[in-house]
Amino acid sequence: MDSGKMPAKSEISEFYKGQSIFITGGSGFMGKVLVEKLLYSCSDVKEIFILMRPKRGRVPESRLEDMFKLPMFQRIREEKPEVLKKLVPVQGDVTFDGLGLSGETLDRVLKSTSIVFHMAATLRLEAKLKDAIDMNTTGTRRVLDVCRKMPNLKVLIHLSTAFCYCDKEVLHEKVYECPHNPHDLIRCAEWMDEKTLDNITANLIAPHPNTYTYSKRLAEILVRNEYPNLPVVIARPSIVIPANEEPLPGWVDSLNGPIGLMVGGAKGVIRSMLCNGEYRAEVIPVDIAINGLITIAHTHSINPSKSKDVPVYNITCSEEKKLTWGEVLKQGKELGFKYPFEAGIWYPGGEITTNKIVHTLTVIFCHWLPAYFIDFLMFLLGQKRFMVRIQTRISDGLEVLQFFTTRQWDFRSENFKGLFGKLNSVDEKIFTMDTVSIDNVEYLKKVILGGRQYCLKEPLTTLPKARMQLKVLYVLDVTAKFVLGGLLIWYLLSVFNLKEPLFSLFERKEISILAD
Repeated sequence: MDSGKMPAKSEISEFYKGQSIFITGGSGFMGKVLVEKLLYSCSDVKEIFILMRPKRGRVPESRLEDMFKLPMFQRIREEKPEVLKKLVPVQGDVTFDGLGLSGETLDRVLKSTSIVFHMAATLRLEAKLKDAIDMNTTGTRRVLDVCRKMPNLKVLIHLSTAFCYCDKEVLHEKVYECPHNPHDLIRCAEWMDEKTLDNITANLIAPHPNTYTYSKRLAEILVRNEYPNLPVVIARPSIVIPANEEPLPGWVDSLNGPIGLMVGGAKGVIRSMLCNGEYRAEVIPVDIAINGLITIAHTHSINPSKSKDVPVYNITCSEEKKLTWGEVLKQGKELGFKYPFEAGIWYPGGEITTNKIVHTLTVIFCHWLPAYFIDFLMFLLGQKRFMVRIQTRISDGLEVLQFFTTRQWDFRSENFKGLFGKLNSVDEKIFTMDTVSIDNVEYLKKVILGGRQYCLKEPLTTLPKARMQLKVLYVLDVTAKFVLGGLLIWYLLSVFNLKEPLFSLFERKEISILAD
């Protein structure tokens, strides 16, 4: 771009003017941030269709009203409340043929839509293969089937994951071959009973650690096979974490992934995790990832790809900004003591390790024994037991996440980085994808305060009380360690018959001192 000319407006916002957008997964963590950003920064969009299913007896319209009440929509409610009318809830589900759309609703969506963001997926890493394929793989096929009927479609952004090729030491921005045909797996999941499928899952998905990454890899093959007949693009973010700035600093509404670990550690529930502290943490703030998706859709709409291969973007942080897991833990602990969560089960602590024996012993003595002890107390007091159930969920979650924290990942992101130079100075600010300028310590502070406020509903006004509670827990922790350590020494002395010789030694020293 000519540096001598000062752009007067956002080219990206101007492009989205009058566009009709169709979003699947719009009620998820990333989906809500995408909706909010489009409404706030691309306010002249014509309409945004959000595919939503009824949930817990609530119709999509009611769910949308509840969504508008979230803190993340505060700036829209205050500055641009009228744009909320541009959201059009569409009742449907990616697990239904035709996405569950029919009649006038289907006609309107097909005729109007020009941009599609397919973000719906089951993010449960431990999901059964049948469910993962139905949602992530077959669901993608159903979206593609609908998109083929859209006469005005400019671009379809398929949201994948940077971890869907676990067997690759280096992940370039391209689709790799899969040993299995996705259509065969779809048919297999349809006719095979769940028990039989469960029995063969481990061997079938190898080397993938879970059904999520495997089903997303299959989905990429389906998307690739539609190119260039459909204007498809694949976007692969790494682990998506709380917002840096938008819609709110530290915004997060889910305890999945690293946030759950942070909260578990801060509450004293998690004391050990298998993780190599020297490996880089492959994470990306949600607002950076969403700005990337919006920019990718703009780029490929105004300049359709002429490449023979489907366009792929690995949405990851710049290499110079990637912290190691050890650095994240060290800085996170320091900030966690300054901005503590309200009283948890025990004083925050714990470490990461690559030693499975040390980890297993720590889990037994610091996770499971306290959990059973607390539940026993609850039983004696006639209260509902909960700790073993929580610890079971934590154990399952750690088992899945530890695959990603004990391996070094190498994601190449030339295409994603290339987007930066295509933005004018206005768009560089509105749709920033710059991670280099982010202050790591300040960002981690936002993450901790965000998890505190938005996930646990602990207002910042409770920080003084939380700091006092932390001091009390510290005293209890030191006292308990001192008492338990003394009891352990006493037990060992008894077992090895060392009490009498030790006492005799002290008596002789005492007599010697008195004699002197």
